[in-house]
Amino acid sequence: MRITDTDLRIADTIPAEAPSRMKNRVKQLRLERGWSQDELARRSAVSRSGISAVEIDRLIPSAEAALAIARALQCRFEDVFYLEPSVEPETIWASTPERTPCRYWQANVAGRRVLYPSQALGDSVLPHDGLFDVVQFQPSRAQTQSSAGHTDTRATLVVASCDPAIGLLASELAQSRHIRLLVLPLSSRAALAALGRGLVHAAGVHFAGAGEAGNEAMVRAQLGPDYQLLRTAEWQAGLALDPHQRVPSIRGALRGKLRWVGRENGSAARQCLDEVLGDRQPPRHLAQSHRGVAEAIRSGYADAGICVQLVSEQAGLNFLSIRTEPHDLCVPTAELNDPKIRALIEVVQSQSYRRLLAELPGYTSADAGAMRPVT
Repeated sequence: MRITDTDLRIADTIPAEAPSRMKNRVKQLRLERGWSQDELARRSAVSRSGISAVEIDRLIPSAEAALAIARALQCRFEDVFYLEPSVEPETIWASTPERTPCRYWQANVAGRRVLYPSQALGDSVLPHDGLFDVVQFQPSRAQTQSSAGHTDTRATLVVASCDPAIGLLASELAQSRHIRLLVLPLSSRAALAALGRGLVHAAGVHFAGAGEAGNEAMVRAQLGPDYQLLRTAEWQAGLALDPHQRVPSIRGALRGKLRWVGRENGSAARQCLDEVLGDRQPPRHLAQSHRGVAEAIRSGYADAGICVQLVSEQAGLNFLSIRTEPHDLCVPTAELNDPKIRALIEVVQSQSYRRLLAELPGYTSADAGAMRPVT
């Protein structure tokens, strides 16, 4: 039996005082399958105009039509349709805006609406969600901001990580799952802190100094159990050097009078640097990322520092490998059924992502997609 437009209920007829509205992920799920609206209409027996109206929230389908659409998409009903509360969730800032007007991005994390000011995303250039321009930085006044870009917070995943290759993951998520990835460029400890505060969905960690279980031990110590570690890659960490410095080995670098650039306390790169320097005085000048280390050396501000091989080669520097570091994304076990987390796991496990990653200097992807619990 074909379901016509008369079987679809106009959304505008819902009383204004209704406690919630039905929303849907029909368009996102349709695009993931590469289907046109005509194809979904054929498979579900719902008219194409009805499919179009449902996708833009102009019409709310009857129970029969909604079940037919979910069945055609081979999804559970609740994975396609959901009730959006009319009461706005609590709104918080991930960090206080440094100035106004300020571009911001938004996402739903741990039941709250989190706003990310422009400085939180580092040098990322993405279409922003709004412009914040009030005198007082009060999250409760967030509704006064104007929306300027991406507004589907259910399709926004936020990760804190210092992985310089995470752009590959963002691209794969956008192309194959239509999920936007926001990346907060934070060191491993800072990323875990952000996860613990409910500001991100996942945190990147790469503590190799404590052995194979270094990441697990660090998560347990900082956040406790009930988390999962998703292996995304292994990379070579080592010493980046000014090409004009004829340094054949790590021991030679320690004997020379080099100007070193360090990393902030709590970062895995700082842990590696401290192990290399031993009792020597740590550098006074610090960089906030792998790329920051490479840029300090490339610009002549320093002669040596710890970063990953990919960044060193991109900057045209010499590189002496020190160790292999596993990079994991830490996610709460309770969030494994979140569609965004499921999509993240599927993409990391995909052949296309693993192949792209393996072609980068210093990266290996043999174990990408493996998961293990933190107990």
